[in-house]
Amino acid sequence: MKRLEKSIEALLENYDTHGMVNPSGAANLPGRESIENIVKGLEELLFPGFLENICTKKESLKKITAEKVLNIYNTLVTEVEKSLAFSARIAGLNSGSKGCHAAATLVAEEFFEELPKIRIVLEKDLEAAVHGDPAAMSADEVILSYPGFQAITVQRIAHFFYSRQIPLIPRMMSEIIHKRTGIDIHPGAKIGESFFIDHGTGVVIGETTVIGRNVKLYQGVTLGALSVKKEESGHKRHPTIEDDVTIYANATILGGETVIGQGSIIGGSMWITQSVAPGSKIYIKR
Repeated sequence: MKRLEKSIEALLENYDTHGMVNPSGAANLPGRESIENIVKGLEELLFPGFLENICTKKESLKKITAEKVLNIYNTLVTEVEKSLAFSARIAGLNSGSKGCHAAATLVAEEFFEELPKIRIVLEKDLEAAVHGDPAAMSADEVILSYPGFQAITVQRIAHFFYSRQIPLIPRMMSEIIHKRTGIDIHPGAKIGESFFIDHGTGVVIGETTVIGRNVKLYQGVTLGALSVKKEESGHKRHPTIEDDVTIYANATILGGETVIGQGSIIGGSMWITQSVAPGSKIYIKR
């Protein structure tokens, strides 16, 4: 026992010396489980009857939807409030609990106003998946099983909170879906409608990426930065992909000034750090 007691003392000493301890026991930070429940609940709201066993008859759906919205809304206000309070503490501001609560309430209300618009964009993403993949037998199959569609669904949710400068929560959401699908899309990325990721495993899309409409990516594509220096935070570091571009498996496109022109096709395993003119076909000739 003496060895174990010494280990405990050493660990406590390490806490004092090196920190990485949340003194409030996570009560002052958004909870992982709560954010996971929010994500799950929002997916169910976006696609009623697909991800849970509920009655979607009109008379039942109204009651179920109202209950679910209120439940998610209350949890969301709590978690956003904690995130805003965290940001205020880091910045040394004293916005007070009332100020953070009022701001969190406003953000949550705005989000639910935005949810029907997110569904409209997702409908176009769904159509892109069905029409863009010969293996897709139906829209139902895409909703239920396609990791690329799941990833863009959550990214569009997370992007709302990122655009409202809510700390912590957008990245937590993106990492929840990253863990589930193997697709890593930063919540800051701006992605146009009719976006489709086929297969998806290993896709990485960086924070300042801009993607136009009707873009299709395959597995292993990286839209990344040329440099990862900390001082470049806040600058455009990731590429712009214009409308109607297809990028095949394992292609890597880097740099904030790199633009892939409209209608271009980028072949598999390409490494690109310079802009490509519209209508180009870039591939490895063997």
